[in-house]
Amino acid sequence: MLRTFASLFQNKETRNRIFFTLVMLLIYRIGSAIPAPGVDSALLAGQISDNSILSMMNMLGGGALERLSVFAMGVHPYITASIIIQLLSMDVIPALSEMAKSGQTGRMKMDKITRYLAVVLAFIQAASIVYGFDRQYHMLENSGLSGYIYTATILTAGTMFLIWIGDRISQKGVGNGLSIIIFAGIVANLPAQFVQVWNILAGGTSQGELFNGILQFALFCLMYLFIIVFVIIMETAVRKIPIQYTNSTNMRGGGDITYLPFKINSASVIPVIFAQAIMTAPQIVLSFINYDAYEKLSNFLSLSKPVGLTIYAVLTILFTFFYTDLQVDPEKVSENLNKSGAYIPGIRPGTETKTYLKKVLNRITVLGAAALVIVAIIPYILPMFTPLPQSVSIGGTGIIIVVGVAMETYAQLKGQLTQKNYQGFFK
Repeated sequence: MLRTFASLFQNKETRNRIFFTLVMLLIYRIGSAIPAPGVDSALLAGQISDNSILSMMNMLGGGALERLSVFAMGVHPYITASIIIQLLSMDVIPALSEMAKSGQTGRMKMDKITRYLAVVLAFIQAASIVYGFDRQYHMLENSGLSGYIYTATILTAGTMFLIWIGDRISQKGVGNGLSIIIFAGIVANLPAQFVQVWNILAGGTSQGELFNGILQFALFCLMYLFIIVFVIIMETAVRKIPIQYTNSTNMRGGGDITYLPFKINSASVIPVIFAQAIMTAPQIVLSFINYDAYEKLSNFLSLSKPVGLTIYAVLTILFTFFYTDLQVDPEKVSENLNKSGAYIPGIRPGTETKTYLKKVLNRITVLGAAALVIVAIIPYILPMFTPLPQSVSIGGTGIIIVVGVAMETYAQLKGQLTQKNYQGFFK
């Protein structure tokens, strides 16, 4: 791996892409530290950690939400919009379905629609958060309707600017731009989290308390490392289904049998985002209609309590099956195998192959959903039994995103290096 990184920096084009990405991320981090005009961000310090949903959004945004900076909304409205458009294009809205099948031109039209929807969602989400924060913490200089619209417009503009930065990273930098931005926001908070954990666990005055605190901090680091390894295994685990082509020999040698890989976690982190969106949506609506009812519902759905955590886990499991079914269609896979002259040994082509693939997919999705729920609820279970706050607990959506983006970016960089080596060979 070290040799690969050394080779990457020796390549001029790849090195320029890396430096361009770092410059864009620097702009992102500077903007995350600039509060929106007319906002007293000091009143928000330490308050968001009381709300589990807002604490999650703040963690994914690198702490921008607790400062209500110009990038407080992050790129989450665009991600939500893209998920909605993707779902609607699954034979729900015929026009979107036709766009999805129209190649590059259709994808460009869908991307434009996604951006328009992202603007609407960003403004609605920003207005609800600004209204809720001002009602609870009185942090706006102008608490009237004009102040809410003004601040929400600035936050919406910040989101769209971040999307533009993500596009530039995708075109001129390394990795997927939006994923890199979320990755940077999560990683930016890690040093402060470890310092906070050290102060909590090893803050004793006596020598015995300090020694016990150091042991607990070491255990915390080991558990963090264990969760990372577990997520890597979860993201890379596949179920290999053997397939054979009709033009191959009857002898099952290494060259005759190939494999159809099904990921254990085909849905990645999307079910967790869905579950959070479903739990957040009614709270956003009630914040405008009845603030007292909003506080009661927010307390009921709090992830720091067993009821809210149970609902969160059940929604995650359901959406894991739902999104996996959208991502992997056994009927289409069976048709593609039949068209390419391939079959699963011992399974008849057609309906029997479709039934077999669906059964295998459901079985491995059970494992994927269970693993996803374990990682997702760890940050909310540990504070119930330890002195650690939710903002520094282990695991969760952040770890899944960080590991996934790191692996994807490393694979892309390695692929670029391999491509350059082949070009040099042919030259």
